[in-house]
Amino acid sequence: MIPALVLTAGLATRLRPLSLVRAKAALPVAGPPLVQRILRQLAAAGVEDAVLNLHHLPQSITREVGDGSDLGIHVRYSWEDPVLGSAGGPKRAVPLIRALRGAPATFLVVNGDTLTNADLQSAIDAHRASGALVTMAVVPNTEPDKYGGAVVNEDGAITRFVRRGSQEPSWHVIGIQVVEADAFASVPEHVPYESVSTLYPALIAARRGSVHAFRCQAEFFDIGTPADYLSTSLHFASRESASTIGARTTIHPTARIEQSVLWDDVVIEEGARLRECVVTDGVRVPGDTSWHGVSLRVARGDLGAGEKEYEGLAIAAL
Repeated sequence: MIPALVLTAGLATRLRPLSLVRAKAALPVAGPPLVQRILRQLAAAGVEDAVLNLHHLPQSITREVGDGSDLGIHVRYSWEDPVLGSAGGPKRAVPLIRALRGAPATFLVVNGDTLTNADLQSAIDAHRASGALVTMAVVPNTEPDKYGGAVVNEDGAITRFVRRGSQEPSWHVIGIQVVEADAFASVPEHVPYESVSTLYPALIAARRGSVHAFRCQAEFFDIGTPADYLSTSLHFASRESASTIGARTTIHPTARIEQSVLWDDVVIEEGARLRECVVTDGVRVPGDTSWHGVSLRVARGDLGAGEKEYEGLAIAAL
């Protein structure tokens, strides 16, 4: 199986204030961090080697992954400063990927902020059959007001990309790509550069069919916003009969917790009430307080957009 690059360097601005505490890929999803779920899924599909790119709060990722041995996969890291984007990141990582044990010029690019069960081997087979430089796994775009999409012709070639809100029929890109290293040859070194907005349209213009679609019916779960994160976490907890309560967390017997996610080292005091909330690492929820539809984090430094402070906690609506 070809190696994988997992994109975990992003700033996750839409996920703030949660991403002020951990990198997006390190957020727990019904137990394990998102990045562990992704790497275990890759290992189960036969991927032996993965590279993770890092920039924002990198220690929150590296402490959950290490060298990957506990997850059944060998992991190396590609460090970025500044963050290089969805095309600049792969450009920087190509030498690391080429240095892997006999790695070919073809590799997977996997988003570190989404979950999907797309069939990797089928995507690879479709890529090899198409002769494309890039093959993107896509599903029908049923939420065009939320997601942009790819316009795909009868041969499966992507002809262009449309923005969120477009009423033109499109396919939703779900975060799994099969790529050739040569696809990133034109990307400048050490410069932030995006794929869908800049590189891929240029590839399409240079040679029609160079960017292809792998059309499938895979599941897709988003972690893009705090509300998306809560919804995805609760879904997996229900499906897997898993807990949404983190390590070393204590809850007073009189407290009431409903449809909420609690990270590590949280203390819920007597009589506190939480409904549809996300409580981040180290928060102590004061006794006899009631919270609905908010995130809570320890207030350190300036408050983020939309946050208000209460007894040392930064509170924001989800």
